[in-house]
Amino acid sequence: MLRALPGGLPSRVPIRQTPKVPERVVHPLVDQLRFTRAEFRRGLRGVPATDAVRRLAPMNSIGWIVAHMAWHEQRYWLIRAQDLTLKPELLEIAAYGGPATTPPLARMLATWKAVTEAADPWLDRLTAADLLEDLGGPKPRPTVGNGLQRVIYHYWYHTGEILSIRQMLGHGRLAEYVGNIDDEAPYRPA
Repeated sequence: MLRALPGGLPSRVPIRQTPKVPERVVHPLVDQLRFTRAEFRRGLRGVPATDAVRRLAPMNSIGWIVAHMAWHEQRYWLIRAQDLTLKPELLEIAAYGGPATTPPLARMLATWKAVTEAADPWLDRLTAADLLEDLGGPKPRPTVGNGLQRVIYHYWYHTGEILSIRQMLGHGRLAEYVGNIDDEAPYRPA
């Protein structure tokens, strides 16, 4: 809509409207975590249940790796950040330094999904200032931002391990990495 200037001629300046309140945008590191999770899942596509429980020592089984990443996310975003233990069995199945286990992939994917979905609302609220705060839990306590980076890098490590296991098991047509980061999780400043 155009507004009239004094003298009756229309102006090319539109009438000011109430600006839209932008939707809450998650912190860029949280976007990167989500992209990394999706790439981790992509590396698991087509894994037969029988291969997921095989352990090619000294590597872990694929089922354990999925459980371990659920354990790590639960440890940081649920236990340390919110004092919530959603899946206590992860402490027995896949804690760092624990005994080797070979849990079934389908069950571990369901557990992983439950943990990540429970963590997401907390992650969605993080601000740049929050990332500088201590994560909580026993010492040494990383900052929330360092925790995010550690989890992201941890996923990439285990994604590579999954692909190595799959190659050793003779799986073909494996996903290539990194996927479509330019469209799905491009760089953006905080």
